[in-house]
Amino acid sequence: MTALSIQTLHTTIYCPLGVATVPLQQSSTAPNVSRLKVLFFGTDHFSLPSLKIIHKNLIGNGRVERLEVVTSFKAAKNPVKQYSRTEGIPMHDWTSFSRSTADSFNLGVVVSFGHLIPESLINSFNRGMLNVHASLLPKLRGAAPIVHAIANGDQETGISIMRIKPRQFDVGEILLQSSVNIGRDTLMPHVHDQLANIGAECLITCIEDLELYYQKQTMQDDRQATYAPKVDQKFAEIMWENSTAIRVYDLYRSLYGLRPLLTTFGGDVVKIFKLSFNREQPVLTETVQNKPGNVEYSKRHKQLTVRCGDGRLLEIHQLSVGGKKILTGQDFYNGFLSKVAPSERYFK
Repeated sequence: MTALSIQTLHTTIYCPLGVATVPLQQSSTAPNVSRLKVLFFGTDHFSLPSLKIIHKNLIGNGRVERLEVVTSFKAAKNPVKQYSRTEGIPMHDWTSFSRSTADSFNLGVVVSFGHLIPESLINSFNRGMLNVHASLLPKLRGAAPIVHAIANGDQETGISIMRIKPRQFDVGEILLQSSVNIGRDTLMPHVHDQLANIGAECLITCIEDLELYYQKQTMQDDRQATYAPKVDQKFAEIMWENSTAIRVYDLYRSLYGLRPLLTTFGGDVVKIFKLSFNREQPVLTETVQNKPGNVEYSKRHKQLTVRCGDGRLLEIHQLSVGGKKILTGQDFYNGFLSKVAPSERYFK
């Protein structure tokens, strides 16, 4: 997705006054409004659009008067580090960062940083500390909101600009929210990039009119909270017996580009890298002979399919067995499936 234009973007905003469609654009800094010294905390590709838009505001003589970055120097492909170095933005390594460094800044900004900010550091910013979170809080608090939104089959998610509070993640007051739709076949990287760009636009909107958005900030309703913890290997494991085809497909979409789905065949770990789901196939009303996890190959159509808990089929396009090279469905049939009896042709 290409970067969104600051001058032309319109978005649906949720705020204490209701829902409205407003243009997100940089306003000129009023003479009586103090400019901001921003310390930015970020590490990854989700962080980068927000850093870029703050930097653009800085060099355009907007609300931002000064900008420096705190990031991890260990990550070799850290895009925040690379951009800061290219643009000459002063940087600090998080592992050796001293809280006293923040005393000369009045606003902190955190975007996909991954570390709990100490209370003393949060309190050092007299204009507060903002966070760009990839969900419509209080839904999906936690480290992996995009993955969980897609895995849950949600049709909508969004961005929240919130104030950071000490000792807890994602519980602070909300300044601004913007929603986006999730297409039923949309893969995680597309949603990730879309939210990263919209998050940057919402962030600079808040920075430009910080006093206004602080006045309009709202508390989160903890009773409505859901959670999106960090995903691990177990999250990617498929339980064929208990999973519908759509459930497995949504799990695949949520982890696409991040990690493969996991199952086993004949005791070997199978990684599924690419699959598809034909939504036109009927929901079965009768019990089928083959149980969930059954794997079949059609020589005529060159299709490798696996049956799910609701009886519907997924087509597997790319997979590997035992950590070896990636195979097509036909490769898997020739090298593995054809060598075992039909009664043993199951993913487990």
